[in-house]
Amino acid sequence: MKYLIVGLGNPGYEYDGTRHNIGFRVVDALAKAANATWEDKRYGFVAQMRVKNAQLVLLKPTTFMNLSGNAVRYWMEKENIPTENLLVIVDDLSLPVGTLRLRAKGSDGGHNGLKHIAQLIGQGYARLKFGIGNDFPRGAQADFVLGKFSAEDEAVIEKQLPTACDIVKSFCLAGITITMNQYNKTIEEELDSGKFTKEDLIRIFRDMTPSCT
Repeated sequence: MKYLIVGLGNPGYEYDGTRHNIGFRVVDALAKAANATWEDKRYGFVAQMRVKNAQLVLLKPTTFMNLSGNAVRYWMEKENIPTENLLVIVDDLSLPVGTLRLRAKGSDGGHNGLKHIAQLIGQGYARLKFGIGNDFPRGAQADFVLGKFSAEDEAVIEKQLPTACDIVKSFCLAGITITMNQYNKTIEEELDSGKFTKEDLIRIFRDMTPSCT
C-alpha cells in the first residue's frame, strides 16, 4: 500500500527552523531515520521509504505555503494515491507547543496551506497537527509563525518529533482510527506520561491561557 506523507512549510534557508515549517521537520526526521534521500522534483522535494509493507512517498512542497495544494494534488495523481492514504503534517496555533493531534478530516482552521489543499481536493483528508503555541500579541501572527522557537520550546519540539514519526508510521500500518485512539491523548494524560518536565508543564498551561494583549 502506498501513502503520501506531506510536511507543510516554506522553501528556502531563511525559513529553516521556523514554526511554520514544523511539517518539514517531521518528514525530514522520517527520511533521516530511514536513510532516504531527498530529490528535487516537480512542486517539491520527494523521498521514498518503506515501513514494513507500506510504501511512503514523503513530500516537502516548494510551492510556498499558500499554494501547497498544487504539490499535493500533483503527487497524489502521479503516484495514484487515494485521499484516504494522504496525511498532511501541519503547524497549529491552537495547540500548546509540542502537542500532537491526528484528525481524519476537518476545516482549515485559518491555515493557508490547508485552505489551498481543501480548495483542490476537499477537506476529507487526514492531518497531523503539531502545536506551536500562540504566545504573540494581537496582529503579530505572521511574525510569530515565521519566527523560530525559543530554546525552551525547541527542547519540547525535539522531544515530540519521534512521537510524530511514530504517528505517521501507525497511520500507514494500523489506520487512522486506531492511531487516533492511541495517540490523541488528553492534556491530563500527556502530563501524566512523564514526557514533560515541570518547566514544560508550566509553558503548556501558559499557552492554554488566552492572551489579553
